Amino acid sequence: MEHITNWLISGNMVWITFFISAGLIVFSAMQLAKYGDVLAARTGMGGMFVGVLLLAGATSLPELLTCINAVAVNEPNLAAGNLFGSSSFNMFILAILDVLSRERRVLRDAYFKHVLSGSLAVFICTLVLFFLVANPVINQITFQIGWIGIDSILIGAVYIFSIYLIQKNEPDDVSTEMTPEELSAIPSLRTGIIGFSIAAGVLILISPLMVNSSARIAEITGLGTSFIGSTLVAFITSLPELVTTISALKIGAPEMAMGNLFGSNLFNMFGIAVTDIFYTQGRLIGEIDSSFLIVGILGVLMTCFALIGNIVKFKRVKIMEFDSVIMVILYFFGMVLLYRMT
Repeated sequence: MEHITNWLISGNMVWITFFISAGLIVFSAMQLAKYGDVLAARTGMGGMFVGVLLLAGATSLPELLTCINAVAVNEPNLAAGNLFGSSSFNMFILAILDVLSRERRVLRDAYFKHVLSGSLAVFICTLVLFFLVANPVINQITFQIGWIGIDSILIGAVYIFSIYLIQKNEPDDVSTEMTPEELSAIPSLRTGIIGFSIAAGVLILISPLMVNSSARIAEITGLGTSFIGSTLVAFITSLPELVTTISALKIGAPEMAMGNLFGSNLFNMFGIAVTDIFYTQGRLIGEIDSSFLIVGILGVLMTCFALIGNIVKFKRVKIMEFDSVIMVILYFFGMVLLYRMT
């Protein structure tokens, strides 16, 4: 009886720790995005580029820090589940936006502006999946420099080149100028840098708590780190994307909203390369379970359908358009398949 009581107390503390740390992470990430907007306004960068790079990087920082802490406690599948699951959930957010904006079509508001960033997100995710499928062959040869896999180095190079292409091809009609009245209402660059740094510092301190509690939840529930990482952890670390994307939509900036989501998917795959630097036991991709092929392919399929919906005029099915309905079905079907594999 005493053993059962101790287990319940331990289990309750794990859940309490998880939700408190998750709440702090979400709040800090929202502050990170807020001060990221200040930096964007003060530096005069374009809305689409800000969404794809700065805002996406800020809201995706919880995923990256969670992954770094996950491999620090030797939980590579928790890290992979977080990144792949977040990419799928980001596309699920587009369906949520469709419900919130019944009067106008979110995807076609941004029109062709994000065909490039979405296509690059598909490309880099497919590249990661290629390396994952090729693991049996790659593991038989020397495919790393020190402990870092050459595959991670290639993924990092593709990300950097993708950002260059996006910046180079940003539409000329994107206005970066603000009126003196608008600029006066925005905090100073110094305030933006300080606020951004403090929020990032809190994330660095809190992320290990959520990782450790997530690993314990996976152990207690018996669901495994792959499923917990792809669902619960991915959902928590993706909440900043959800909040900032809805905020961008409310202020009439659909290009920034979509840029945040496609850019976050790009950054998530870049996160695998960065996390590999901290995984000193070998190639990170070489340690990822093959079950993540389902989650990764799911993210690719949903991103492809988002790009299709960016162009094709689908009919609305009650409160959602057809492409959004398909993305919702794909997401939940993929999660059910992953659950069945645990």
